[in-house]
Amino acid sequence: MTSFETFQQIKSAQIEAALASILPSERIEPKGLHSAMRYSTLNGGKRIRALLVYATGHLFDVKQDILDSIACAIELIHSYSLIHDDLPAMDDDDLRRGKPSCHIIYGEATAILAGDALLTLAFKVITNSNASAEQKVNVIQLLSQAAGSRGMVGGQAIDLNSERKQISITELESMHLHKTGALICACITMVVCMKHDSSHSDYLHLKHYAGCIGLAFQVQDDILDETSSTAALGKTQGKDKHANKATYPALLGLKPSKQLTKDLYEDAISHLSHFGERADYLRQIAEFTVSRHA
Repeated sequence: MTSFETFQQIKSAQIEAALASILPSERIEPKGLHSAMRYSTLNGGKRIRALLVYATGHLFDVKQDILDSIACAIELIHSYSLIHDDLPAMDDDDLRRGKPSCHIIYGEATAILAGDALLTLAFKVITNSNASAEQKVNVIQLLSQAAGSRGMVGGQAIDLNSERKQISITELESMHLHKTGALICACITMVVCMKHDSSHSDYLHLKHYAGCIGLAFQVQDDILDETSSTAALGKTQGKDKHANKATYPALLGLKPSKQLTKDLYEDAISHLSHFGERADYLRQIAEFTVSRHA
């Protein structure tokens, strides 16, 4: 195994190249729409979701071209969600990854359409993949549930409905398990389903790992919204607190929130115990998730 730093560099370059080849060229009409799609998707980012796909694929020796398809689909949906999240009717943010949000550059209408186009392109990527017909159906089922009203979109709806309201820690956890956790969980399960069905112990252990990491990712986001800076985050710092949104620091306090990330990390790691060294990339992604500063 190469070091995690080398793995991260290689796989980040791999997903960038794959996305660049899949996205329509800016020279193809409608040029403005395609430009907006490329601007938002090829705008940097940590690519944690793609790394999870590749790390899980390493565990099960899944073919690289199939992993590229799954990783691209995930990143396309994630990019669409960020475009829509930044819109004035949603989280209303002018910055994304340190650059003007899509709607600031291209206007709200084009930003909405760019998000729609990225979402539908994600499913085309899966149908064009080198997986078997049965595997494609399984992946599409997992991805559509994770991205839809029972997953990410549902979580965003709960988030919007919870603004300036007092909600419990259980309700907050449910919101984030849908909004952030569902798509992160799908990064793992879409790869594992290539080898095992949902009742297999490997599938269940890795799904639990993914659930812990997805929630830890959001708790750390909440912490950074209070403790980091706009320059470091690449988006407006303190927006959640200013909007009086329910966050883990707001409900638990900063120190207990930090402890929660550690507890979630340890729980996630415990479910990798029987996979041996081949799961080290997943262990290191978990560590990166809870220790990141942006």
